[in-house]
Amino acid sequence: MIDLRLLREDPDRVRASQRARGEDVALVDSLLSADERRRSSGVRFDELRAEQKQLGKLIPKAAGEEKVELLKRAEQLKADVKAADAERDAADAETQELLLRLGNLVHPDVPVGGEEDFVTLETHGTIRDFAAEGFAPKDHLELGQLLGAIDVERGAKVSGSRFYFLTGVGALLELALVNAAIAQATAAGFTPMLTPALVRPQSMAGTGFLGQAAQDVYHLDKDDLYLVGTSEVPLAAYHMDEIIDADRLPLRYAGFSPCFRREAGSHGKDTRGIFRVHQFDKVEMFSYVDPADSQAEHQRLLEWEKQWLTSLELPFRVIDVASADLGASAARKFDCEAWIPTQGKYRELTSTSDCTEFQSRRLSIRVRDGKQVKPLATLNGTLCAVPRTIVAILENHQQADGSVRVPEVLRPYLGGREVLEPVSR
Repeated sequence: MIDLRLLREDPDRVRASQRARGEDVALVDSLLSADERRRSSGVRFDELRAEQKQLGKLIPKAAGEEKVELLKRAEQLKADVKAADAERDAADAETQELLLRLGNLVHPDVPVGGEEDFVTLETHGTIRDFAAEGFAPKDHLELGQLLGAIDVERGAKVSGSRFYFLTGVGALLELALVNAAIAQATAAGFTPMLTPALVRPQSMAGTGFLGQAAQDVYHLDKDDLYLVGTSEVPLAAYHMDEIIDADRLPLRYAGFSPCFRREAGSHGKDTRGIFRVHQFDKVEMFSYVDPADSQAEHQRLLEWEKQWLTSLELPFRVIDVASADLGASAARKFDCEAWIPTQGKYRELTSTSDCTEFQSRRLSIRVRDGKQVKPLATLNGTLCAVPRTIVAILENHQQADGSVRVPEVLRPYLGGREVLEPVSR
């Protein structure tokens, strides 16, 4: 959530942010009104309580008619205090409810617009000319079936659409990717973490995933637990309700977890293969930093993502995501999109978001710097979303006979194997 003081001091900035997101601008005025009622009812409650306490000192000393009047006033005060308390609680609850609906403030450098209004910041690598090489590229599913690596038919039989099995070298390729990604993150100073896949509502809400993203979340009604769509959620909630000493910052974690997404609204999109699925594994980077360092940390996370994709020898571009395409918690987001030959376009492989103080305020995570205690900043960055990375590797490194060249960074984790060979033709 944002700082209420900032809302009071500069409501136009908050309105502009809502407008850029394509969200309800009227929410800002509703929140200002509720906050005013919350503060004024709080003042009235305090005044009535003070009078009540003062009256309590006078009544024992009074006698006769004066005492009767004081007792009558005490009864009225008791009712007034109860009413003021209820009014304060109601206004506070409304303020909190509205505040939780408000997205993070969009960074001023973010391009304004929808999904297609991103700005390309840089491109890396060379897109292969398969025609010049004398063959038409196969898509990842055909390659995966040739290699005995992907089985979507039995995935659908067992679990339904958008589920899959990774088999043989497919399973080994996932393990190689995860180990290589964790090795890179550990070398960069991240603490490896295996995180819970089920979290409580306060963890999911605190990270901002029960607002606009709620339709994509799986909920277990009987247990009131949520399946995470990213280990960002447990990593953000890891220090919930804690005060961290400033000299411990930055704290950096690399979480590995299964991820679950309904993919609501994606009917008919990416239905072939394993590009868009309901369950996948991912290595996620997560940082806790001083708010003054969040933009620099955002660039560092992006550099680590670029290092990873470069090591996989993939052609990719970096985009600055437009305002209306940001998640509720992100002030700014960069995506790295790899070239997918059979689609003839770049597709998202990694993303990194600067969430500033938005999540830490909701999760009550603060930093102690001397005598000052304040919210800190949180940031997240995908290092390796496994299925999409496998898609990019298979398609970009395929050879004419259906085999796939293994990027050098993965070879130590595949027993030195340089090529994945078809098991059937």
